[in-house]
Amino acid sequence: MKKVIVLFSIFYFLFSFINAQTLLNSKVPSTQIKTVNGANFNSTAFSNNGKPIIIDFWATWCKPCIAELDAISDEYADWQKQTGVKLIAVSVDDARTMAKVQSFIREKGWDYEIYLDPNQDFQHAMEIVNVPCTFIIDGTGKIAYIHNSYMEGDEKKLHEALLKVAGKK
Repeated sequence: MKKVIVLFSIFYFLFSFINAQTLLNSKVPSTQIKTVNGANFNSTAFSNNGKPIIIDFWATWCKPCIAELDAISDEYADWQKQTGVKLIAVSVDDARTMAKVQSFIREKGWDYEIYLDPNQDFQHAMEIVNVPCTFIIDGTGKIAYIHNSYMEGDEKKLHEALLKVAGKK
């Protein structure tokens, strides 16, 4: 039974990685999401004046998501100075937990743009199976980097990829 669980886990993570990878070098798909104030917003409207954007899919119940966004928060001001990056955190919390998002962000003190994807339409359009999942969008609006899951130290890999996308390395 343990072997079946291990094999299933490996297949699940491999499938989720391969799935999202099909989006490399494509534009962010058009999907309706919400601002934290409840206004409709189209995902194609994300912009950063030709500079990179990090889109991070997360949820309030996801411990690795929170660890990743906390780790990035410690470095974010430096990353912005180096590359001009903007981080957009998209919560995939459902209707039951979505109400917690705004107070959760305030408690964390994260200086990110936050959007809500309560029906997971954007998550599905981005071919994400599990969170956290992080994308770097280059200055032309194309997906240049994708990373699924989080382990301590992954923010360093994200930073390296960000420097490359921004032409700083």
